[in-house]
Amino acid sequence: FSTGGNGPENKSPFLERADVFRATLSRAGSDYSCRVWCLVLWLHIYLTPLYLCLSLSSWEKRVDQRGRFYYVDHNTRTTTWQRPTEESVRNYEQWQSQRSQLQGAMHQFSQRFLYQSSGVPAVENDPLGALPPGWEKRQDNGRVYFVNHNTRTTQWEDPRTQGMIQEPPLPPGWEMKYTTEGVRYFVDHNSRTTSFKDPRPGFESGFLRFSLPLQSNALPSHVKISVSRQTLFEDSFQQIMNVKPYDLRRRLYIIMRGEEGLDYGGIAREWFFLLSHEVLNPMYCLFEYAGKNNYCLQINPASSINPDHLTYFRFIGRFIAMALYHGKFIDTGFTLPFYKRMLNKKPTLKDLESIDPEFYNSIMWVKDNCLEECGVELYFAQDMEILGKVSTHQLKDDGENELVTSENKEEYISLLTDWRFMRGVEEQTKAFLDGFNEVVPLEWLRYFDEKELELMLCGMQEIDLSDWQKNTIYRHYTKNSKQIHWFWQVVKDMDNEKRIRLLQFVTGTCRLPVGGFAELIGSNGPQKFCIDKVGKETWLPRSHTCFNRLDLPPYRSLEQLKEKLMFAIEETEGFGQE
Repeated sequence: FSTGGNGPENKSPFLERADVFRATLSRAGSDYSCRVWCLVLWLHIYLTPLYLCLSLSSWEKRVDQRGRFYYVDHNTRTTTWQRPTEESVRNYEQWQSQRSQLQGAMHQFSQRFLYQSSGVPAVENDPLGALPPGWEKRQDNGRVYFVNHNTRTTQWEDPRTQGMIQEPPLPPGWEMKYTTEGVRYFVDHNSRTTSFKDPRPGFESGFLRFSLPLQSNALPSHVKISVSRQTLFEDSFQQIMNVKPYDLRRRLYIIMRGEEGLDYGGIAREWFFLLSHEVLNPMYCLFEYAGKNNYCLQINPASSINPDHLTYFRFIGRFIAMALYHGKFIDTGFTLPFYKRMLNKKPTLKDLESIDPEFYNSIMWVKDNCLEECGVELYFAQDMEILGKVSTHQLKDDGENELVTSENKEEYISLLTDWRFMRGVEEQTKAFLDGFNEVVPLEWLRYFDEKELELMLCGMQEIDLSDWQKNTIYRHYTKNSKQIHWFWQVVKDMDNEKRIRLLQFVTGTCRLPVGGFAELIGSNGPQKFCIDKVGKETWLPRSHTCFNRLDLPPYRSLEQLKEKLMFAIEETEGFGQE
């Protein structure tokens, strides 16, 4: 690195670091451990800017056929509209690190099989006779279960004894029928009306606390979305935007191309989780973190560098509405002020503290001090820099010529706070809300506040071990079985991140419903966490995300159980793998 001259005023930052390093070593004296730590520290100081310089040197600026500039990263062979800076490179590396951790967390989707129906006795020899139309009898390790292809649900109970015949009779004048897709509905011949709601007491379509009043608006049939893990964002964008918004309320059937997975809920949960992480890639320049220590998301004011950014925000609005409607969780949530905007509530000055502490402290200083006595001149205008271009926004008409005084200070603070929340993102926010409103009318959200909305989208992240144990059921084990004692000992010794990975391994998501483990949902509705005794001690544990069930072989020791369980949740990915 050239110093640009021999004088100390022309010395490069790298040579200045070298001088400080030599001085530090001389102070360390002969203390070996101290000199080693000095070496590690200063190598870090040297290599960080050097690495960033090398990272930026691999970029190339190009022009497309429409005269628009874009940038090529030859290291990763990717392109972006955003001009690379040290900060954007760091953000992208941070996102990549989170992505690798997420992929590690998603490795737990092992042993999701497309079960074959072979080996099941023929119904001709069954004393109960044939199954109802659309039903199939299958077998899993010698245990029989039943698939209802009409509604794409599964159950252990035989529909001929518990699913249909033992149902109480309909009220007088009512009749049960089926649509062409096999979904049953009810005809009231008394009033000559139809309904998907079962008229019998106790058979109504239940819905969880804090959930939206959507079930009466549910549509029959399903919408199929086929995606590849390698092109998840592009595939999902094309298919969601090519479907009528109203159809996105239908039952989802997600296909991961190249994987043998039958989606009865588990694959859909994974799709929502993975895609919600993918759309947050900072190189798309659509969202950004609220702060250095705040990983909630807010719209990036520089998103307009992508000429199609408003279409993408409309797509993301539809996707978030789908997650809320279908009761699925997303990976990372938004800031509370953004949720307030979705609820048409005005953010407050206190809300600003969580997303921009420095800006908040500046406003509080203005609020608590007399500007005239301090000799500070402020005007009703604010400068803003986007991608190196500085623009001035007037907080009111002719604001750049109106001085802020003690008399109009409150008005200034109110206008400045409103501007900070919406600076440069009005169009993007509108596109997001328009897309959301197309699937779920925003008026349906009026029942909730911003914290409840966040919980519905993101669930709970902290794992309560006692709640987990209390709401776990066992098959072929009991709570006193030694393998169950070992299992909970392993979970107790885990940190929260490992517990989340285990939860994802079994349920398909790292998020919990508002009511905790007691309100876990499976393919048939409420389905508690289940541990089943299946397999041999040489097998790895496997999971069934549609049933929230962990198949735990009868291991012979605590150490063996821990080794097999950790390998299963960290070293496997995808559906249908042995």
